[in-house]
Amino acid sequence: MSSRFAYVLVGALLILIVVGALLFSLQESPSRPAPTPSPTPTPTPGETPTTPVPSPTPTPERKYSVVIATGGVGGVYFVYGATVAGLLSNLTDIQATSIQTAASVDNLLLIRDKTDVEKGVIYCAMSLPEVAYLAFTGRHERFAERPAPIAILWAAYPNFLHVVTTADSGIKSLSDLKGKRVSTGAPGSGTEVEALQILRLIGIEPSRDFSKWERLGVAESANALRDGAIDAFFWSGGLPTSSIVELSRTLAARGKQLYLVPIDEATANKFAAAFPGLAARGTIARTVYGTAEDTPTLSFWNVFVCHKDTPPEVAYTITKVVFENLPTLHRAVAAARDTRLENALLLYGGVMPYHRGAIAYYLEVGALKR
Repeated sequence: MSSRFAYVLVGALLILIVVGALLFSLQESPSRPAPTPSPTPTPTPGETPTTPVPSPTPTPERKYSVVIATGGVGGVYFVYGATVAGLLSNLTDIQATSIQTAASVDNLLLIRDKTDVEKGVIYCAMSLPEVAYLAFTGRHERFAERPAPIAILWAAYPNFLHVVTTADSGIKSLSDLKGKRVSTGAPGSGTEVEALQILRLIGIEPSRDFSKWERLGVAESANALRDGAIDAFFWSGGLPTSSIVELSRTLAARGKQLYLVPIDEATANKFAAAFPGLAARGTIARTVYGTAEDTPTLSFWNVFVCHKDTPPEVAYTITKVVFENLPTLHRAVAAARDTRLENALLLYGGVMPYHRGAIAYYLEVGALKR
């Protein structure tokens, strides 16, 4: 072996020894911390992650249970609400049911007191607009401390105030109700609110001025009038209301005729002034119940409402499924023929707000412009 080759071999060995020693000292040095892996960023809700992250274990979507509060059997609310519940249950992932109630006031109490969004339980309801207004603003006694937290999904159809009696009762005007046996509607109903408001406007106090004061739902009132237990009753409902249709037929079979007491213009104007934009003059045509003549009265656009905290996607779905299946609703109940897109926003811009989920649908279909 040449001396030059020997020098090269020794130099290479020395270099290997030095490098090995350096690597060993770096690995064993207590002053240098071991490197730690960088954490994987977790995106906030709605944020797109900048680096790939493992997908979490899939969880099922939340299921919501919607309860639709309606009204008494024999009234339009009862059938209307049941039909909406059926559409939701059959055509969406929402579990929906409808329940019988005393109507508007009770319905708004249920929305306020029973809705639990965290548990997925949401109450919706039919209501008369002036009752919803009183509850929303805290002007109704049962909502004075806790107003109703509601939002409108759509204006549904007009109610008409009926003051029902028989042609031979001697009752031809509202003032003739003094000294009579009268039902002012079920406790907690919009009918009762309207009846008592009308009676106060003409100076009648039921507890003092009626010979008998009853508080019955429409079916019970119709039966009581048929059986001679009362002389007249109030009812606020869509046209036609089945209980009154049946009453008219029964009376006709006995040689009697149904009579609807007119709401005079002065009283109607006073009532409308108390609820601006919510009440208007209306007429019940003689062909509706077979009365001798048309009857001037008051009309009000019912509203379909829900809790204001209803998730927007739920309110959107409810609105969408109803307006995309109007023929089913129209076939179920005659009064619902007025539930149409062109009427849905009749109360938009008023004191009571529309739900943003419903507004999203109206913007989508062009019923509301941005």
